Amino acid sequence: MKQRKIKSWQWVLIVLSFLIALDWAIRRPDAQTRQLNAVLVDKASPQLKAYPYQFRVLRVEGNTVVMSTPRNFDVPAFRMLAVLYPDINVKDNNNPKFIEVERLLGHVQDEAKDIVLGEPGIASVRWELDRDWLRRHGIAVPDKR
Repeated sequence: MKQRKIKSWQWVLIVLSFLIALDWAIRRPDAQTRQLNAVLVDKASPQLKAYPYQFRVLRVEGNTVVMSTPRNFDVPAFRMLAVLYPDINVKDNNNPKFIEVERLLGHVQDEAKDIVLGEPGIASVRWELDRDWLRRHGIAVPDKR
């Protein structure tokens, strides 16, 4: 019986497939995270469902939920709001439209947090900057500290 040799391009394909599967297994949310994300979708108001950024549970650490956010001290809200609402002057803090969309962002983020905090066994929420979403929308993101 003659054995066939695996060619180098086939090895590359095998290793690449393995790395993709490993990345998927690492990033795949656990059952509790999936359940909390489902609750978030089910209980969300029409306003939260329609918001251009979808808040989600990334993971659960004990009784603390880590959720995604497009803003923090490193990436202020005006940067992502400029992408979502390009017709609004987000550099003018007194612009009524800017104030309105900034308040809406805070409102929908609070709603997402409150939905998750209403679930049994969840005591707190910690926000984590959604670097992938920001990069996909052309927003410069500082390196993790």
